[in-house]
Amino acid sequence: MSQINDFAFKMGTVNGTGSASANSILMQAIFRMGIPVTGKNIFPSNIQGLPTWYEIRVSKDGYTARPPEIDLMVAINPATYKKDVACVRPGGYLMYDSSWPMPEELQRDDITILGVPFGTMCVETFERDRDRTLLRNIAYAGALAALLEIDMDVVHKMLNEKFGKKKALLDLNFKAIRLGYDYAKANFECPLPFHLKRMDETSGHILMDGNTACGLGAVFAGATVGAWYPITPSTSLMEAFKAFCEEYRVDKATGLNNYCIIQAEDELSAAGIAIGANWAGARAFTNTSGPGISLMQEFIGLAYFTEIPCVIFDVQRVGPATGMPTRTQQGDLFSLAYASHGDTKHIVLFPANPEDAFYLSITAFDLADRFQTPVFVATDLDIGMNDWMVKRLQWDDTRAWDRGKVLNAEELEKVKSFSRYLDVDGDGIAARTLPGVGAKGAYFVRGSGHNKHGAYTEDSAEYQEVLDRLALKFHTAASVVPAPEFFLQPDAEIGIVSIGGCHAAVLEAVDRLKDQGIVADYMRIKAFPFCDDVQEFLVKHPVTFVVEQNRDAQLRAMLAIETGVARDRMTAVLDYGGEPLTARGVVSAVITHLEGATV
Repeated sequence: MSQINDFAFKMGTVNGTGSASANSILMQAIFRMGIPVTGKNIFPSNIQGLPTWYEIRVSKDGYTARPPEIDLMVAINPATYKKDVACVRPGGYLMYDSSWPMPEELQRDDITILGVPFGTMCVETFERDRDRTLLRNIAYAGALAALLEIDMDVVHKMLNEKFGKKKALLDLNFKAIRLGYDYAKANFECPLPFHLKRMDETSGHILMDGNTACGLGAVFAGATVGAWYPITPSTSLMEAFKAFCEEYRVDKATGLNNYCIIQAEDELSAAGIAIGANWAGARAFTNTSGPGISLMQEFIGLAYFTEIPCVIFDVQRVGPATGMPTRTQQGDLFSLAYASHGDTKHIVLFPANPEDAFYLSITAFDLADRFQTPVFVATDLDIGMNDWMVKRLQWDDTRAWDRGKVLNAEELEKVKSFSRYLDVDGDGIAARTLPGVGAKGAYFVRGSGHNKHGAYTEDSAEYQEVLDRLALKFHTAASVVPAPEFFLQPDAEIGIVSIGGCHAAVLEAVDRLKDQGIVADYMRIKAFPFCDDVQEFLVKHPVTFVVEQNRDAQLRAMLAIETGVARDRMTAVLDYGGEPLTARGVVSAVITHLEGATV
C-alpha cells in the first residue's frame, strides 16, 4: 500500500450534510482516470446528525476488498476526531477542518496533520447557511484533488454533467472546488507521496451497486411483478426495479404498464403476493432483509410444500432483532437454507459482487421455475449498497428462460389424467399447470397433507412419499445450481472456503499468504445445495479455513451437516462486527492458527 495508485483514504463527516455527492465525485473521477477503485460507505441508521464515513481504496492491481489501513483521513466532524486520528497508519496523513481546533492530546507525532479551514472559507465565500454546509464537502474534494493529483478536467466535466442545467448551482460548486484546491496548492506540498497517475485499467468496466444489479437482473429474467415492504438495506433494489420497468416495461402503443409493483403492509404479505403471482404464471419476487425473512417463514413453507416458484432477495444486515440496520453481515444462512418449520431445504445463491448479483438473479428465476420452489439470492449490505467496479454486463439475446415442466393446453390434452405431484421422470420434479389452461389441469392448492395426486391425505405412507420426493428434488438441484469457483495452486498446503461478500477479501488474502510462503487453494461456494465438488475439496485438504461473517460459523455447520465432513476438520474464521471484511483479517487468522498448531 501507500504508493502510486495503491492507497486508501477516508472521509469522516456528519450524516445528512451532503457528503455523499462529494464522495461520489471523488470516486468516479478516479475511475474515469482509468484507475481501479472501490468505495465503502459506513453510515448510521438515522436520517441525519450522526457520524458517517466513506472509504475509497485505489488499487492498481484491482483489489476490491475493504482497505487494510488508511493512508489519508479527512476529518470534517469534530465529534469523531479521536476515532479519525486513531485510524491513520503510522506515516500517514490527516486533513481536518481547522475551523474547529483539534485538541493537543489527540495529535500524533507519527502522522502528518494538515489543517484546512473549510468551514471558515465557506462562511466567508457563500451567503446562505445551507450552501455553507453542503459546499464544505465539495471544498474538501477540491483539496483532495490537489493532494492526490485527481485530474481537475475530469472533475469539472463531472460537475457540468451533474449541474449543467442549473447554472447558479454549477457556479457554486466550481467555486467550492477551487477553494479547497487552491488552498491545498498554496499551503502544502502537492501531491502527497502516494497519489494518482492515469492508467487504462477501467475500460470495459462500470461502477455499480448490488441492489441495482439485482433489480436489473430481475428485469432481464422476465419478472413483471414485485411485492415488497421497505426495509434497509434492500429498499433500493425495488426502487431500481421500478425505474427499469418504467423505462422498459411500458407498452409504447398504449402507454400501459406491463408490470405491477405492490408495497404491501408487511413482509409476510409481500411474500404472499409474490407467491400468488408466481402461481398465476408470472415471474414475481420480493426483496427484504433478515427481519423480513423472519416474518415470511410461514409463506416460505407454504410455497415449498405446494411447490410454487418464488424468488426472494435477502440483502443481509446485522442482527438479531433490529440489530444494526446499516451494517453488513452473513447471519441469515440458517434462516434461508432451512426456512420455515418442518423438514425444508431451499436453494440459496451467494453473489460475490454486483456483476455476480446480476447474473445469479437471472439464474434464480430459472431455478425457481425449474424446481417449483422458493429460491433465495443472499447478498449483504456491502454488496447491495456500495459501489463496486465490475466488468460491463453482457447479455445474450438468444437466451431463453427455463420455465420448467409447465404443461400447456396441447400437452395437457395428451395426458390421460393430471396428477399435480406425480414424478414421472425420476428427478423429483412433477409437472405443473397454470390457472386457466384447461379443466383437466385444475387442482386444489393445499398446504395441508396431500398425496402425489394433490388430494388431501393424513395417510403416513402417502405423506412420506411426497416428502421424500421433495428431498429427491433438492438432491437433483445440487447438480444444477451454479458450481463452486476454484482458485487452485500447485503444492497448496491449506484450503480456504468462503461465500458472497467475503470473496474479494479472501482472493487478496490468498495472494498475501503466498507472499509469506503459505500456499492456499480457495473454493468460493456459489450455491446451496452443495454439489459433490464441495465435499471433495474439504476431504482433500486436511487443514481448511471457512471464512464467513457471522458469530456462529453457520457456513461451517452447514458444510458439516450436508457433506458429512467433521466440523473439527474445518477452522472457522469469523468476522461479525458489521464492517466489510479485510484481507488482513483473514491472513492474521490463518497465520495465528497455523502458528498455534505447530507449537
